[in-house]
Amino acid sequence: MTARPDITPADAAHPGPSADGSGAAAANRRTVISVDAMGGDAGPASVVAGIAASAQKNPDIAFILHGPKAELAPLVARHRELAGCCELRDAPGIVTMQDKPAHVARHGKDTSMWSALESVRAGEATVCVSCGNTGALMLMSVLRLRRLPGIYRPAIAVMWPSRNPQGFNLLMDGGADISADAKDLMQYALMGASYARSGLGVSRPRIGLMNVGTEEHKGRSELREAHDLISAHARGADFDFVGFVEGRDLPGDTVDVIVTDGFTGNVALKTGEGTATLIADLLREAFQYSILSRIAALLAYPSLRRLKKRIDPRRVNGGVFLGLNGTVVKSHGAADATGVSAAVKLAFKLAQTGFSEKLAERVAKATLMAQDGGPDDDAPGQSDAPNGAKT
Repeated sequence: MTARPDITPADAAHPGPSADGSGAAAANRRTVISVDAMGGDAGPASVVAGIAASAQKNPDIAFILHGPKAELAPLVARHRELAGCCELRDAPGIVTMQDKPAHVARHGKDTSMWSALESVRAGEATVCVSCGNTGALMLMSVLRLRRLPGIYRPAIAVMWPSRNPQGFNLLMDGGADISADAKDLMQYALMGASYARSGLGVSRPRIGLMNVGTEEHKGRSELREAHDLISAHARGADFDFVGFVEGRDLPGDTVDVIVTDGFTGNVALKTGEGTATLIADLLREAFQYSILSRIAALLAYPSLRRLKKRIDPRRVNGGVFLGLNGTVVKSHGAADATGVSAAVKLAFKLAQTGFSEKLAERVAKATLMAQDGGPDDDAPGQSDAPNGAKT
């Protein structure tokens, strides 16, 4: 095992003076990210290249890299940027995309994914980043990190390019759970508002609930009930609820957070990724049609490059698992070095803002409001039955 850099999450939050006044103080300021090097489609080489790119841009970051040491050590040695800021943790097992989450949860203690989550659980790292199997990562995250008190179902929040000043909207759930009832959707709204404040810098987020129309009488009964619950909580929280929104509002400037179930959210996410790729391919085909179109492409190249950067799915890579005692960033399974670097950048930003602690405080406050006869009691159609049996 390589020598571990002198870094801890506590040191990152409370940097102390070094004995000799040299580089030790700088090391103490580093935020530690736990990275699962295995499981992605592009293999560990892309993951190592991605964290190396992040280390080159940001001297305040360090890594605990999990996977087979014999395979990772030569890859890490190729990148001078990782010298002194990357520790290897030997974990021979690999969670593949074909593995069933339940099987991995029972038999995956030797895997890089399990090891990466354990570093967060033990307080050695602030955030976990993985490109691996989404279902397995979510289930193992729930088992090892546990849900926040009062949370029924964790959710995946993903960023969507938009016309808003911050450049992105949040969509949740992005696929953690294919179903969601009214209380789940209400909690997604609370968690999404907290993420928008910490991750996007939106002081008073606007929340929208995805439906087939904006009229209050449309949609399934659980959507109408969720509408009332979110509206009631908005009166006592620092976010605005704009009501029902439609799919066309995902890239718009009407809302900052769009709430929906995991099935709908994942379909929307994959549709958006496919559409971005299609637009890029069609533009490339159009500009190669003739000599004149190729000349036009040269003239338009700076603008096309800015457009490509804006809609490139790799640069907004990273879905965040919300509702856990710890932060987990799920990178796209097919992410290359650029995508991994983007996921690490997001993880670092959330760690720096103390996102996990702030989210826990807001969820606890909302739970107390409901127990004390707060906004929940005003929501029509709410059941008094406990929902703690959910998984």
